[in-house]
Amino acid sequence: MKLISWNVNGIRAVERKGDLESFLKQHDPDIFFIQETKSKPEQIQPIIEKYDAYEQFYHSAEKPGYAGTAIWVKKDFKLQTSNCKLQIGMPNFTDDEGRISRISFDDKEMLGVYFPNGGKSPEAWKGKLEFYEKFLAFVNQLRAEGKTVIFTGDVNCAHEEIDLARPKNNEGKIGFHPEERAWLTKWIKDGWTDVWRERNPEVRDVYSWWHVITRSRATNVGWRIDYFFVDEKFLSQVKDVQYLTTQMGSDHCPILLDIS
Repeated sequence: MKLISWNVNGIRAVERKGDLESFLKQHDPDIFFIQETKSKPEQIQPIIEKYDAYEQFYHSAEKPGYAGTAIWVKKDFKLQTSNCKLQIGMPNFTDDEGRISRISFDDKEMLGVYFPNGGKSPEAWKGKLEFYEKFLAFVNQLRAEGKTVIFTGDVNCAHEEIDLARPKNNEGKIGFHPEERAWLTKWIKDGWTDVWRERNPEVRDVYSWWHVITRSRATNVGWRIDYFFVDEKFLSQVKDVQYLTTQMGSDHCPILLDIS
């Protein structure tokens, strides 16, 4: 089963540039988790019709042109599963920005998440930390119910110094602040594994986001802020994990997880 997550920074834009089509032809995911769709379903009917090999589920933000997530599931794959359901949000959280999309089938729960940035105001920063806390409680509860949980997406935080090109310059800034980094540490202590870092503990200079205005992708001055996390007990079923760093179309690149 091939899972891919990608913050497309506007699904209509990445389609217009031709990068969505080339990506799907080359990588052909079974389940495709998308962040920052920035669209309402009625705005992307041509995309829905064009890529009809997938059942496409959109969780849009109430604010036009903002945030939003989606999950695309190969129709052939869905036919092979039992009780496949697509859901949104999490308990005790009003998800009016389309931040959490979730697919449930068999004993599995897979979540595609666009975590808050937190940089707009003190209230936004507080909301980001609260989101981390509520999300951890949510996935821990799903696991306690006997579910196999995988979550992915744009976490909007580089965990350790190795995860960004210029850690000293960004120390204490949002995206590399000790308080948010501490939450990622807590996830890992609770048994959730950052799959790519687990497989590549010493690898540097692999990132998933680059600042557009400074053209930092050309010099690979980036941040690793997009992840796949799995229950540590599930690691033996991971066949491959990689960042598709040559894929263009967004300020983020996709991340792929291949599981048995």
